[in-house]
Amino acid sequence: MSPADQNERGPFIAREARGRVPGDGVELAFGYWPGRGAPLVALHGLTASYVNFVGIAECLRGRLPLLAFDLRGRGDSGKPPGPYGMAQHGRDVAVAMRAFGLRSSIVVGHSMGAFVATALAAQNPELVSGLVLIDGGYVPAMPPAPTPGATAALAERIAQLTRTYPSREEYRKFWRSQPHFPAADWNPWIEAFLDYEVGGESPVQPKASQAAVVADMGEVLQRDAVVERLKAIRVPALLLRAEKGFTPDQPPLFPDDLAEQIRSFVPHLDDRKFAGTTHYTIVLGQNPAAAIADLICELAGRIGSSSA
Repeated sequence: MSPADQNERGPFIAREARGRVPGDGVELAFGYWPGRGAPLVALHGLTASYVNFVGIAECLRGRLPLLAFDLRGRGDSGKPPGPYGMAQHGRDVAVAMRAFGLRSSIVVGHSMGAFVATALAAQNPELVSGLVLIDGGYVPAMPPAPTPGATAALAERIAQLTRTYPSREEYRKFWRSQPHFPAADWNPWIEAFLDYEVGGESPVQPKASQAAVVADMGEVLQRDAVVERLKAIRVPALLLRAEKGFTPDQPPLFPDDLAEQIRSFVPHLDDRKFAGTTHYTIVLGQNPAAAIADLICELAGRIGSSSA
């Protein structure tokens, strides 16, 4: 099915292959959506899971396969007491990729996953042929004006990890009442993402470990390491930015001036901004997911042509 056909019919769900694979001293859960050629490797954000990429995977259907991991401390992956941090996640992903027999792959990271993607590229450049950084991968030298609101939203999200809900249906209802996913963007991909995000039957609770999230959040803010990883990028790279922040009433996490800062470290970076998207709907909204899938296919074609 072409992306155009999918846009006309709306989002649909095809069950991905699921399993577990060794990481660096921990087992990682994964989802795999089939396609032709070498799979993309996709890495989710701070409190999310591999199902974050269900929409992009469906839009790639019949074109490129997508392999997405639950990072340690999230989803159905192992939740050890430590260590955490971007370098450790990068080591986990490298081990998991080798377990699948993967070589040089395009790595897609959303939010914190973009930081992990750059860590992987710096530590194991032989495993990365291209990078797609979606609303993540950089922190500024000085906090921009919208940071207090974004920080409060993030703190609230971390606090939610210890709460319980009567059922998955009630968990979906809670998020449907929030501004993060506007009613016009609500779709089966968002529901699949939320259903997987919680564990148990009744009550249910988010699977992500609060301790892991807090540990990783502190490491993400270590700007010197972040900048050094960006400077080390030699492969083709895309920066894809949401127009708004966590909710439609917030400024973007990556405004134009921040994108320019990133470009100063990665001069060959291709920067795109997606109108009408939040930090969440840029990957789970129907139109942006289709557009991102097209951009990834274009990137894969360029990389394939240059290596031929």
